[in-house]
Amino acid sequence: MPKVRIKLNSTNIEMLNNICDSIKDIAKKSGITISGPVPLPTKKLKVTTRKSPCGDGTATFDRFEMRIHKRLIDLPANEKVLHHIMRMRIPKSVNIKIEMKE
Repeated sequence: MPKVRIKLNSTNIEMLNNICDSIKDIAKKSGITISGPVPLPTKKLKVTTRKSPCGDGTATFDRFEMRIHKRLIDLPANEKVLHHIMRMRIPKSVNIKIEMKE
């Protein structure tokens, strides 16, 4: 039976978890079993810069970090459930990718 793999990623973990919970609720109401959401490793993007605007002076640094959180959900290919998932309101900060697997 074909499966659907949903990949989600976002910098805002609260929105990401809300979307995962709503997908789980849709699947639970329709009576299908899903595997996930599986948390994948968080990607940490780090940038270190000098504090002084000219680059000279004290050796103090600012460290900035952006974390990209990822989730993976697998579920059976059910047309009704996929229709509800595709019609969900998803914030711009959350990226979603839906793939069909064999």
